[in-house]
Amino acid sequence: MNLLKEIILLVRKETLLELRMNYAISGVLLYVFSTIFIVYVAFVRLEPTLWHTLFWIITLFASVNAIVKSFIQENSSRQLYYYSLVNPLAILFAKIIYNILLLLLLSMLCWAGLGLVGGNPVKDIGQFLLAIFLAATGFAITFTFIAAIAAKADNSATLMAVLSFPLVIPILMTLIKISANALRLLQDTSVMQDVWTLVGIDLLLLAAALLLYPFLWRD
Repeated sequence: MNLLKEIILLVRKETLLELRMNYAISGVLLYVFSTIFIVYVAFVRLEPTLWHTLFWIITLFASVNAIVKSFIQENSSRQLYYYSLVNPLAILFAKIIYNILLLLLLSMLCWAGLGLVGGNPVKDIGQFLLAIFLAATGFAITFTFIAAIAAKADNSATLMAVLSFPLVIPILMTLIKISANALRLLQDTSVMQDVWTLVGIDLLLLAAALLLYPFLWRD
């Protein structure tokens, strides 16, 4: 079985399991909509700066909650079965692709929810959508690989928080600049340079994950 076919089948498996058991998405949706409801109750009107800040806070924590169970919910018997059946890179790619799709959905729901209760201050929709896609990709790559490492440890939640923090900071800093420009909170003529910087960070993280995951898989 070639790698692409394995990835497609594993993404389909992840989707079917989620639809059947609702492990990640039900809890994350509850977090997103309860947070938006609190914002609605607490604030009469959201200024663009506050809207921008709340959007990335909600998106970041929703991403962590959605991805933290990527490998923890896989028991040892199922991992052994995968080990004898598929390429380890197919497992990693499938998890990343599924998590990107999940985070895109959550980000769009967060945007719609905040837009409903606090207005939509986004001026450049194309640029903001690009920021959301790059955020979903960067968070999915980072948190998926860290979740794979953390699943091997006893105190996985703490380890994931410690390992993720230094990796996610450069992604967030660049994202905030791009999305702030989309909201016209600042006028940055070098926004495409920031986009390519973020693409480079995502590619470096993906390369590191691809190099290290097979060794982790054999552990």
